[in-house]
Amino acid sequence: MELLKVEDLCKVYGKGENEVRAVDGISFSVPKGQMVAVIGASGSGKSTLLHMIGAVDRPTSGRILLDGQDIFRQNNCELAIFRRRQVGLIYQFYNLIPVLTAEENITLPLLMDGRKPDREHLEKILDMLGIKERRDHLPSQLSGGQQQRVSIGRALFTSPQVILADEPTGNLDSKNSAEIMELLRTSNRELNQTILIITHDENIAQQCDRIIVLHDGRIISDEANPSTKGADGNEI
Repeated sequence: MELLKVEDLCKVYGKGENEVRAVDGISFSVPKGQMVAVIGASGSGKSTLLHMIGAVDRPTSGRILLDGQDIFRQNNCELAIFRRRQVGLIYQFYNLIPVLTAEENITLPLLMDGRKPDREHLEKILDMLGIKERRDHLPSQLSGGQQQRVSIGRALFTSPQVILADEPTGNLDSKNSAEIMELLRTSNRELNQTILIITHDENIAQQCDRIIVLHDGRIISDEANPSTKGADGNEI
């Protein structure tokens, strides 16, 4: 089942001689439950692509459809709601609110939506993340790996249609990086969560079902990873 569809997507900055095509006519689709790595050198358009899929930035042209909905046919207010409910964003530098506890950071998107957190769901997320004993700690009282776990919990808590992770292990050592990738893989397998990971790390990419390679804003390779299982649970 096709969940995400990107059609002829372009993002252009500047005009004339100063024009830069950060994303240049990209098209692809992602079925529900697939874990996809998007890789490429610095400046290849990876983060620009992710920010448009997450409705953080608008494309110059082209369309992005999530579950058949053209997300940029919505106004700014509707897009804000879309970001809170349908997309989970994970960043390299965590982006946690420093005056809120781990639990408060995780439940923040739901609280901003005026909805009451499901305590049973929260306990399940905290247990999966392995941070139950740290739930009342502020970000400054957590290690980098623990802060990224909170960031993942915040992204997962609203059960969004897609998780977008921008270099989620880029600020971590190898041990924490492996643990974070295992958490993402667990959420992919157990929750059937669709995940796109932006990374420059080939080792991270090799843990995903599919690898898309960007160069100068264009897709130069899009292949299934034979060493993992696809969205349907079968060997690719």
